[in-house]
Amino acid sequence: MAKGKAGLPRFTVPSMSLAEGANVAAILQDRLNALNDLALTLKHIHWNVVGPHFIGVHEMLDPQVDAVRAQVDETAERIATLGVSPKGTAGALVKDRTWNDYSVGRADSIAHLGALDMVYQGVIADHRKAASNTEESDPVTNDMLIGQLRELEQFHWFVRAHLESSSGTLSTDGSDTEVEAATAAEKDAAAH
Repeated sequence: MAKGKAGLPRFTVPSMSLAEGANVAAILQDRLNALNDLALTLKHIHWNVVGPHFIGVHEMLDPQVDAVRAQVDETAERIATLGVSPKGTAGALVKDRTWNDYSVGRADSIAHLGALDMVYQGVIADHRKAASNTEESDPVTNDMLIGQLRELEQFHWFVRAHLESSSGTLSTDGSDTEVEAATAAEKDAAAH
């Protein structure tokens, strides 16, 4: 990529400085990595889910994968619009991510949903932070992130509906890791 002064892009969108464009692109690159990772994680779960609720979870995940992949494309194209080259390779994702790889292999559907609850919590919290950080500097990016949040939060609700009791308690409450959440969800399901 051709860069201008101090590693800044040569162009960005009208009314934004090159530094602002580069800053928003950096925020979006982190979101691009997270969304690419989420799409891969959802597909991994789709392939590795087993148990009595297999087909329901298996079929619930494919529309989520498709929607997240569309968000990946939208995010990468916004980065390019800002004058920066989006990095979409597996190596760049692994090098730059700040989270661990999804750690549940072949497992019961409720275990995967417990772990996926934790994944969605992290992605959504970071997406909300990115939306907040772009609210003033780039309303177009902010609007895009808010639209993505609407979908991500709905998908998270679909997952949590499997983990919630009729009293509103989540089986994953108090879990700090995917494995803890998977174990808690399995224990709760076995008790009921």
